[in-house]
Amino acid sequence: MTTALLAIQALHGGHGRSQVLRGIDLQVGPGEIVALLGSNGAGKSTLNNTVCGIVPAWSGQIRFDGREISRLHYREIVRAGLIQVPEGRRIFPNLSVLDNLLLGSHARAQARRGRNLDQAFATFPRLAQRRAQLAGSLSGGEQQMLAIGRGLMAEPRLLILDEPSLGLSPLLVEELFALIQRLHRDGLALLLVEQNVAQSLEIADRAYVMENGSIRFSGRPAELLASDSLRQAYLGL
Repeated sequence: MTTALLAIQALHGGHGRSQVLRGIDLQVGPGEIVALLGSNGAGKSTLNNTVCGIVPAWSGQIRFDGREISRLHYREIVRAGLIQVPEGRRIFPNLSVLDNLLLGSHARAQARRGRNLDQAFATFPRLAQRRAQLAGSLSGGEQQMLAIGRGLMAEPRLLILDEPSLGLSPLLVEELFALIQRLHRDGLALLLVEQNVAQSLEIADRAYVMENGSIRFSGRPAELLASDSLRQAYLGL
């Protein structure tokens, strides 16, 4: 792999005095889709929030484009182009679709807000039709579109998608993974954090399996699927 865009080394962290992350090593290269897999409680969301500066790291290194970011404020991390679409979407239900999207460019890419808004509406035509509608009145699938569109408004260099398919119908899941592949073809690096193992492995360049705050496997999807013990122990396949 070329020089990593995101490089995490020996990362420890958690909440209060409760340790969650135990020596995480993980890399995402430019333009890669990397799948981070694991069951509920494995520590995936804590890892995301630590990388993005929402939860403080205890020790270890987080480097983004060669720059150490583990002690930066989350706004500085956003300005660098590392953007997370969080689990549960976290939209602002009492604001319009348009206002939610515009908030995505609050800390980054303000000068190109109009162009990026046009691109978001082209990517998600249903949002264009509902631009004046309150975000809280959207369907679950539309809210996920809005959350991703808001992330794209910041012109991410790396987009972290935390459980994007959660709660979506099978048809919307197919649409979501097709979108992720389009973003990948456009050159965007993505860290895909998912419990939808089969579809994640179909599109990922590399995969990590996380359990109890540690990485248990890293490699190509084909290597993971070729191991009966790994499939049964960690993926339920």
